Amino acid sequence: MAKGVRMSDIAQRLGVSTVTVSKALAGQKGVSEEMRERIKALAEELGYKAPASAREDTKRSYNIGVIMGEVYTEKYATFYWEFYQKINTCAVQENCYVILEVLDSVREKELGEPKIVQENKIDGLIILGGIQTKYLQMLKKKCRVPVVYMDFYDKQLQEDCVISNSFYGAYHMTNYLFRMGHKEIGFVGTVLSTESIMDRYLGYLKSLMEHGVQLREDWVLNDRGESSIYCYDTIPLPRELPSAFVCNSDLTASKMVKTLQEAGYRVPEDISIVGYDDWLYPGLCDVAITTYSVDMSKMAKTGIEILVRRIGGEESRRDMQIIEGDIVVRESVKRLNG
Repeated sequence: MAKGVRMSDIAQRLGVSTVTVSKALAGQKGVSEEMRERIKALAEELGYKAPASAREDTKRSYNIGVIMGEVYTEKYATFYWEFYQKINTCAVQENCYVILEVLDSVREKELGEPKIVQENKIDGLIILGGIQTKYLQMLKKKCRVPVVYMDFYDKQLQEDCVISNSFYGAYHMTNYLFRMGHKEIGFVGTVLSTESIMDRYLGYLKSLMEHGVQLREDWVLNDRGESSIYCYDTIPLPRELPSAFVCNSDLTASKMVKTLQEAGYRVPEDISIVGYDDWLYPGLCDVAITTYSVDMSKMAKTGIEILVRRIGGEESRRDMQIIEGDIVVRESVKRLNG
């Protein structure tokens, strides 16, 4: 009987996925016109009729692409793998499917178009973690679906983006050190390497200014090259050290702890350390880092919701969504007397 025909029956007959059938019958992108017509013709032949509730659901079923740079996947499980998992979870809750493509460094350098864009497989795209501006410019020209930048922004391009509050996060962490009695506070991070590190440095600087403390440039330490995401294993130390450092990430904080310990200092007994992210691969550091926690779940949910609205036709000015986090107090800060 016709009422017993399901989308899976049509998919099996044509050798395609149920998602492809759903998208074709709903008039969504991601299906070739030839296949769309074959699916519609077979559905009519079999007498398929979608119930009202199913028709409503298929309108909200989208394929969402996620592009993540290869550099964020190397060495060991990373912050961005966990972030991707949060995105995937939120997408499922919105009745969406996620397709991940890891962008290798050669393709990025040569401005090679992502396969998920070339093959017209997606209705919307998330770019997770920063990639070079030239590549983003290429995507803006060739990608015909809505795009959301996640955990970064590009000042040259106007796209929807979702970021953590780097400026005020580092500002709050620096204020916390002042409340703990520290007055000599340095910063660890190559300021010009990324927009987020720059923002965190400026938040640190705002706190110094408000407390009437003069910046000491020899206490602003590089943790990487200006064009690299990789932290040095050992961070060069100045001759004279402050009582505390604000680090631009927990990974950098762990490297700083290691560097100080190798130089004969103890954390936090001699020097205090704070980080940013609230994410560190287990076993990298033997000191629990006090840090600013990034709310990955809320960031992922916000990004998916923006993308679904854009795919649905919402037209408004591209905007930046800034997601607040919280201070997580652990063991890496010593309270000073007075």
